[in-house]
Amino acid sequence: MNLDTLHKAVSGTAAAFRSRTRLQPAGGAGDKVFPPTYAGAVYATEERQLNGAKVPCVLLDSVQAQANRLEEALQRALDAGLLKDIPVLNVDFTGLGLLDEVGRVSSLEAPHRIADAILRDSLHGGQLFRKSDLGKSLDQASLQNATPLYRLCPTALIFGLWDSTGPKGGLGAKFQRALVSEIIGVNAEIGVKTSSRIDPLGMRAAAKVVKKPDGSYELAGDKAKDGVSPSEVNHGNIRPDIDKVTGGATLDYAEQTVVLSLPALRKLRFPVDGKTTPERDASARTVLAALALAAAALAAESGFDLRSRCLLWPTDLMKWELLEKPGQAPATFTLTAEAAIKLLSEAVAAAEKQRLIWQKEPVKLTPSPNLVALLKRSQDIAAKTPAEAAGE
Repeated sequence: MNLDTLHKAVSGTAAAFRSRTRLQPAGGAGDKVFPPTYAGAVYATEERQLNGAKVPCVLLDSVQAQANRLEEALQRALDAGLLKDIPVLNVDFTGLGLLDEVGRVSSLEAPHRIADAILRDSLHGGQLFRKSDLGKSLDQASLQNATPLYRLCPTALIFGLWDSTGPKGGLGAKFQRALVSEIIGVNAEIGVKTSSRIDPLGMRAAAKVVKKPDGSYELAGDKAKDGVSPSEVNHGNIRPDIDKVTGGATLDYAEQTVVLSLPALRKLRFPVDGKTTPERDASARTVLAALALAAAALAAESGFDLRSRCLLWPTDLMKWELLEKPGQAPATFTLTAEAAIKLLSEAVAAAEKQRLIWQKEPVKLTPSPNLVALLKRSQDIAAKTPAEAAGE
């Protein structure tokens, strides 16, 4: 893959870049993995049509989770100096006297990217970000004018954005996901999970305690009605139990599917001084395609450690197919992270010749006093009543 090939694919009628990678548990075929749980403590299971048959599958990593992982891979590459000059906004929470240090939150880490409330409630040049000159430029973002996002947060044009917290509220600009990735487990059999604990102190359930609001406890009186077992304050034995709902899963294999929609990129226009040109639009779209491919390559090379007891290992290299013409076999290629970063750099340089210059230095924001006060209040509540604050 070179810049000319990428530019032609984005500028022509090709439909998509596609990658399908098979994975196995790091422990080997047949080892159990643990999918994410959703509301009601259940897995996302469904039957999917594979090779003309219905096959039970389980979701191992959702589209939303994968988008976050790909953005995190870009952030790690920035922090390591592998990537340079990629637009990013940073909110610095250090030195604010917080109970728990938050550190930096960037537009690559915030859940809603540049439209996230964390950035909205931070200051740039002494003004709330969205009321600053820089932030106001986002108010004009649309499919016909994607230039402001290209300059400040191009990943929003790849992973999607709804500017619902901006000045237009629910009428804020919407951009669809151009890059979609998902990991499923194929032919999944849900297993069981056991739990138990032997207390070395041998605490008895009859030794009741009374829990206090601050998380501490005291011995309950003989006639106390609010006494609870020591297990409620993490003492005592836990009787062996079996969980038949979220007990992990065994699979034939896992599969990651990544699709970069080129028609989605072609919907975007990139005017400069109110004027668009086909050459400028094509250059910007090529940069976005290169950035998407770099994110996927970086994430793949960083591994598939999705969560506790869900470490996956690819059985082959990540390969891409270009869906160019119906009825023809797709062109195939591999792309390492190093090659993808080089491709991105070349695409950015070509776009600069079309007067498309994005923000190369990180934009530094400071949390507003209201945001800091809200965070401190939340941390104080969590410290005093951790279970209740976590919604447990």
